[in-house]
Amino acid sequence: MTRISFICSIFKKNYCKYFAISWSAHRNVMPNNFTLNKDQLWSRRQLLKLGMTGAGVAGAAALWQILKPQTKSIVRVPSMEMEAPQGAANPMQVLRNFDYGTVKKENGRTIREFQLVADTSVIQLNSAVSYNIWDLNGRIPGPTLRAQQGDRIRVLFLNKAGHSHSLHFHGVHPSEMDGIRPIGNGKATIYEFDAEPYGVHLYHCHVEPVTRHIAKGLYGMFIVDPPTPRPPADEIVLVMAGYDVNDDSHNEYYAFNGLPHYLMHHPVRIYKDQLIRLYVLNIIEYDPAVTFHLHANFFDVYRYGMSMKGSEKTDVITMGIAERHILEFVFHYPGKYMFHPHQDAIAENGCMGQFEVVTENDPKNPTKN
Repeated sequence: MTRISFICSIFKKNYCKYFAISWSAHRNVMPNNFTLNKDQLWSRRQLLKLGMTGAGVAGAAALWQILKPQTKSIVRVPSMEMEAPQGAANPMQVLRNFDYGTVKKENGRTIREFQLVADTSVIQLNSAVSYNIWDLNGRIPGPTLRAQQGDRIRVLFLNKAGHSHSLHFHGVHPSEMDGIRPIGNGKATIYEFDAEPYGVHLYHCHVEPVTRHIAKGLYGMFIVDPPTPRPPADEIVLVMAGYDVNDDSHNEYYAFNGLPHYLMHHPVRIYKDQLIRLYVLNIIEYDPAVTFHLHANFFDVYRYGMSMKGSEKTDVITMGIAERHILEFVFHYPGKYMFHPHQDAIAENGCMGQFEVVTENDPKNPTKN
């Protein structure tokens, strides 16, 4: 398929006349310079038809963990009661929801195509405080994108958020794909690069002031799986973030997966004796570093997810801004166990959660099969 026919297949025939672009057949990188004008945007209904909203359900994520193609082993995930989404903030959805994109084959290569839309929304931090954010695909954090090392990544980015934004991916890619050029409101662009190297990465807006654009919601995790699969595990995403609600460059609230205190009041259910693999990202702006502490257990640390062998075993790890790691552990006793930063002010202002360890033979805790 040619580049022009590819674009037309996505944007429909009505948009083809806007792409008088000459593509060289030998180019390996798509220029980061095609845009759509404000009057030529998709409607939300069209975006839904194209899968642009990227919203998944917890059941689909759990099903992927049970039926992973790289292994025949079964990973058992407890059922969890899912409350109705609270606007853009839905911490439970973030836990086990991985976006593998739309898989295509072009010239013998695997292409993973992701579609991300920046927009605006309001989240309720508590009963008294609401906060205006920028979101990605209607959620905060943005979708957890996932690929295999060596896949070709293609990200279609549409900006409807009222300000200029961009997407900068951590990883290895050409300068044209670095995501530092602002994309104006009502414009779109394509980022295309190889998924290299394997590890736990992230993406975020890189338009100045970068701190503000990240702190208000334009970020997400990007996982690149290694060529040799990791052992089967119940895989869970935890993203630590802060909220500066009065623009004084100081966070008043903190959260795991978008909402303060939510995972403390709604524990993450896991199975006793099941290997747990946490993908943990610290994206708290305005605080130079935080720690992550797990109660009553120790975890193996795979720094940045860029090794297949743990570097250390501990129960607390210090993480700077944008630092991320894989943490693996097993609980052998049922019960509830807290996790939080060891900075009390950060934990007490929202960045706290609990694991609820359950047994498989408990009739109150059916397994997703």
